Amino acid sequence: MTVAPAGPGFAATVEALRLREWQLGPGQPTLVLYQFSAEDFHLIVDDRADVHVSSKDGRFYLGWFPPGRPGTDCEGWKIAVTGTAQVRGYHMSFDTETPADIVAATVARVLQTSRRL
Repeated sequence: MTVAPAGPGFAATVEALRLREWQLGPGQPTLVLYQFSAEDFHLIVDDRADVHVSSKDGRFYLGWFPPGRPGTDCEGWKIAVTGTAQVRGYHMSFDTETPADIVAATVARVLQTSRRL
């Protein structure tokens, strides 16, 4: 069954409106951390058991904060790429409950966009 819109818009089927199941919970952080090689990245585990990964050139940073990053509201993951003199860098954060699969996919894409000089 298709419901016709009253005006401009889109049509939806009853099937398309059914509830979905969504992945929830932090999952396995190793999905993120196993993407980094000792050849190209430094890995540090600090006294709080937070994990810090940085590229050897210092322009990429990933932080994993299992109980939440100090001074933030449940920030569990932080990714930052330092810019250049011509182009600004960027950063993104994920909550402590963001599934590791989502963070891993983001990290994989960031790493795919990098290249050796």
